[in-house]
Amino acid sequence: MKNLQSTTTLRNGIEMPWLGLGVFKVEEGQELVNSVRTAIQHGYRSIDTAAIYGNENGVGEGVRASGVAREELFITSKVWNSELGYDKTIAAFEESLAKLEMDYLDLYLVHWPVEGKYIEAWRALETLYKEGRVKAIGVSNFQPHHLEELMKDAEIIPMVNQVEYHPRLSQKEVQAFCQKHGIQMEAWSPLMQGELLKNEELNHIAKKYKKTVAQVILRWDLQNGVVTIPKSTKAHRIAENADVFDFELSRDDMNHIDRLNQNHRVGPDPDNFDF
Repeated sequence: MKNLQSTTTLRNGIEMPWLGLGVFKVEEGQELVNSVRTAIQHGYRSIDTAAIYGNENGVGEGVRASGVAREELFITSKVWNSELGYDKTIAAFEESLAKLEMDYLDLYLVHWPVEGKYIEAWRALETLYKEGRVKAIGVSNFQPHHLEELMKDAEIIPMVNQVEYHPRLSQKEVQAFCQKHGIQMEAWSPLMQGELLKNEELNHIAKKYKKTVAQVILRWDLQNGVVTIPKSTKAHRIAENADVFDFELSRDDMNHIDRLNQNHRVGPDPDNFDF
């Protein structure tokens, strides 16, 4: 992990950047286009969106405005719950591609483990993968029992599991399962939607390294082997979030941050959601 172009190798050999830009809750419009373009021009190579975010058009526009070739980038999107099912998932994928104005995706994820639906959706992702329409496939918000159920009949084991992950929700059981099966874990909401930025213990650690709390948290993610996609629309924050490759947290400080875990979610519970 030397810079923003540093990658982890997924189980199928595809290279995925360790750090990317998330665009959750960023509405279509010039702010979104500018943030995507700014991030890519700053050196980001990974952009994470989803159909439900309603901003795939703007992400595509920002990518084209960046001047960086499509093949140098890693673009992720996700199929929404209402579109789970073999034919519906294939159609949803085509719609995402059309909105992004792209020929392929680097990573496509099943967004949530909707009971009775995610198995068929996974079959669709396997088809898209075999056809070369997407370079890697995975899931989001899956707990170990969801993954076990999926893998019973799956031809292809998910390459990525994107979950809520931050110092208050370290998901050790999920990570252990993913590591055992060669599934790359990825963090959404790594900064706990900003709730952790005033944490006293994290501020104390940040001062020691002459870094911000956000930088310390993102570095903790990376040193734990977790891909991370912090969201920001501000150019200075996009740059700040990327400035995490010139220091390393000590083992003591890593353990200290681990101990902040309270199994506290800011997002929905994957075992208890109704959307």
